[in-house]
Amino acid sequence: MSVTASTILSVLFAAACFAENWPRFRGPNGQGGSAEQDVPLHWSATENVSWRAEVPGVGWSSPIVWGNHVFVTTATEGGESGRVLAFDRRNGRLLWNREAVRQRPGHKEKRNSYASPTPATDGKNVYACFGDGTVAALDFSGRIVWTNRDYPFYGQHGIATSLALHDGVLIMARDGSSQGEDKKLGWQIPWDGGFVLALEASTGKQRWKTGRGASRISHGTPAIWNAATGGWQVISEAGDVLQGFDGRTGERLWTSEVIGEGKVPSVTLGDGVAFTSGGWGGKESIKAFRLGAGRGDRKGLDLVWEQRRGMPKVPSLLYLKPFLFAITDAGIATCLDAATGTIVWQQRLEGTYSASPVAAEGRVYFLSDDGATTVIEAGREFRVLARNAIGEPVQASPAISQNQIFLRTDKHLFAIGVKGNTRK
Repeated sequence: MSVTASTILSVLFAAACFAENWPRFRGPNGQGGSAEQDVPLHWSATENVSWRAEVPGVGWSSPIVWGNHVFVTTATEGGESGRVLAFDRRNGRLLWNREAVRQRPGHKEKRNSYASPTPATDGKNVYACFGDGTVAALDFSGRIVWTNRDYPFYGQHGIATSLALHDGVLIMARDGSSQGEDKKLGWQIPWDGGFVLALEASTGKQRWKTGRGASRISHGTPAIWNAATGGWQVISEAGDVLQGFDGRTGERLWTSEVIGEGKVPSVTLGDGVAFTSGGWGGKESIKAFRLGAGRGDRKGLDLVWEQRRGMPKVPSLLYLKPFLFAITDAGIATCLDAATGTIVWQQRLEGTYSASPVAAEGRVYFLSDDGATTVIEAGREFRVLARNAIGEPVQASPAISQNQIFLRTDKHLFAIGVKGNTRK
């Protein structure tokens, strides 16, 4: 084999190995970052669009990607039918549209839906959760593998927390509120009804279920932290508490105090620190907590810093060492020094925001509610690289996989990038 041919094959092999799945909310590790190269920078509703597919019903779950499959969930028939859709990543062809659950639509807020939790996949099955708390697993052909209805959900805002998947365990936070006479219980008044749940991904049966203690409503997705001492922890935030659980046994290892109910942003991890934000009530802020400092009720002992300016109530934070990026619901973009919480810069972007930012190739992508993506350089200076509008309402967060960006609007799924991309 010639040197040239050998080199070409090596490059192609490296590119194929580098192709990255986006298997859950906020990507490979749930933190919003992608290691992909050649990620699109410029597009519009018609330019640099590989394909656009119609998505029926209503749902604000984000797309996930595995190989040549793109999955989204939705709810039709006024929310009664919870469905999982699979599209061919290469051309947008609908592979299947399967009803996963029948549910009775319950109470929710206007910005929520009956299919808000983002699904997760391990490359074998896709796991989805819907408005009444039912969880279902489907294989890649659309066949239902199992359904779990053992943990019905009620919350004053509805359910929006997405699924985390690690080491064969499906993890979800269940931080709702009372359906009884006093609707403020668990919502505005702390209660002991919140818990974190782990199911066996292969069977849907309970691995563990652990109560929060006193806490309030939250919608954040759990994060996975591989502790230096061995084992792995589920890091999960509810209203008033940030907690760590042993991923294998469910033991609640520690609790730190985080004021505020209705927490929506998912906890963000970086270099042994957990970053939190969100909530209502007037005392909320962006906070940084040192992980692994101790056990039990830590109160505020592990707090590294607190910043009250630029706090998002819905979009999650994005950690790109040495910076922490945030976008408020009203469009204030902030770059903080992740070590100190000091504001590096702050700028107003056009529009309002619900989607969590994502990052690739040293860029941050902020997606607004009107479907416009502002791309900035992830640096100490605020520098806009592009602004790309597709003109459709958006609340779902972007997914990045195999040179493409996937955007879910209220009616469509867009694949942004090279048309005819056939990477495996």
